[in-house]
Amino acid sequence: MTAGPPRGPALTVDLIIVPEGIDDAVVLARRKFPPVGWALPGGFVDLGETVEAAAVREAQEETGLAVELERQFHVYSDPARDARQHTVSVVFLARAKGDPRGADDAEEAQIFRVSKLPSPLVFDHALILDDFVRRRH
Repeated sequence: MTAGPPRGPALTVDLIIVPEGIDDAVVLARRKFPPVGWALPGGFVDLGETVEAAAVREAQEETGLAVELERQFHVYSDPARDARQHTVSVVFLARAKGDPRGADDAEEAQIFRVSKLPSPLVFDHALILDDFVRRRH
């Protein structure tokens, strides 16, 4: 057996961004790369970066929005949540002002009412948004 670096899931962040003044809506990004579809803004945490800093960076990169993190929402760790590899995502609730615009690996970014979400939602983001809606009501 060859010794090597420890193996484990990749650490990611996702954001439930609620636009200022629209409490029943969230910002979603349409992915350019597989899996293609709509997703919560987010991505991988860089080496040496906190999950909070990664969340702020990913929101800016994918939506052009400067977010204010409110709190951690939940951690999602199902090994099947991302078909590319095992990931663990720290999900944050955030607020933002302004109109989102897609950038980086997001084809576009839009505001959607939680009652009228687009399809398909990729990864486990439908589950995350269901949890968000259920916990708000």
